[in-house]
Amino acid sequence: MNMTIGKFASAGKVGIETIRFYQRKGLLPTPPGFDGIRRYDVGDLRRLKFIRQAQTAGFTLDEIGRLLELDAGDDRETARSLAKLRLEALDAKIAELQAARESLKTLVGECASGKSGPCPILQSFGV
Repeated sequence: MNMTIGKFASAGKVGIETIRFYQRKGLLPTPPGFDGIRRYDVGDLRRLKFIRQAQTAGFTLDEIGRLLELDAGDDRETARSLAKLRLEALDAKIAELQAARESLKTLVGECASGKSGPCPILQSFGV
């Protein structure tokens, strides 16, 4: 499979600028151009899909770069360690979001129960 950047971006379900961004970050190689046109292959597409799936899992671009370095080897311990760290960060974010949800839920209830005076939601935000 030999794709132009437009077809490559489309196959990876991203925009052309996303491809260029990943190239600037060193996550995707910039293939040599023939007749002024760069061609991407299935290996490039596999790498692009890996990047997108890792982002969906919450990995940062730096972490994805490290995972890509491991991709060619059998370093399960390092990959597992990176995944555990990402999981811990996601758990912390979930706990933070749940706390924010409960706080807002309480404020909505307080706002609904009072008919006069300042709105507890606006007061809590300092308005």
